[in-house]
Amino acid sequence: MRPSCYFALRLRSSGTPNRPGPTRAQLEAAHGKRVRDVIAPGLRVLFCGINPGLYTAAIGHHFGRPGNRFWPALHRAGFTPRLLSPYDERELLALGLGVTNIVNYATASADELDIEQLHRGARRLASLVRRHRPRAVAILGVGAYRGAFARPRAKVGRQEERIGGAAVWVLPNPSGRTAGYQMPALVRAFRALRTSIDTPDARRHP
Repeated sequence: MRPSCYFALRLRSSGTPNRPGPTRAQLEAAHGKRVRDVIAPGLRVLFCGINPGLYTAAIGHHFGRPGNRFWPALHRAGFTPRLLSPYDERELLALGLGVTNIVNYATASADELDIEQLHRGARRLASLVRRHRPRAVAILGVGAYRGAFARPRAKVGRQEERIGGAAVWVLPNPSGRTAGYQMPALVRAFRALRTSIDTPDARRHP
């Protein structure tokens, strides 16, 4: 089998059960595509990725790449009653959860984004939050937060600033390519957010 054929076959076989993954041609065509926000007014948490990867843009669903740990971490931290797949993303709304990105423009790597794109994305996010008023915004990736919001010393956890009136949390990037946080540490960070926003005091004072 030629290498290119093997690569395409491997991509198709990496999708969720009964849903084949995108072909190489579909991945190449996904560059620059947008992925629809999962959002509604008054959410508990709006999760915010850096930008869609090509796999995610090709299938049209957030955190779509096999190996991304967002969905398992969300479940293990107690946000969802069962393990959801990217194709179940609209179920998040009934749980008071949503998903967006700082930059809604697909690239093969977030490193392709320049600082001006991140700054524009930060302004877009602030506008989105003011319009929909979630209780908290959780940005997934401390490097992205530092760059987009000019906070070079920011660390994982709750931040002092607010965005559009919402509390701001920075969580580790759940990408499987990020080795700095193993799953137990990732779940602890997600669980700390859930515990904070679901306290009676937090619900009374968003």
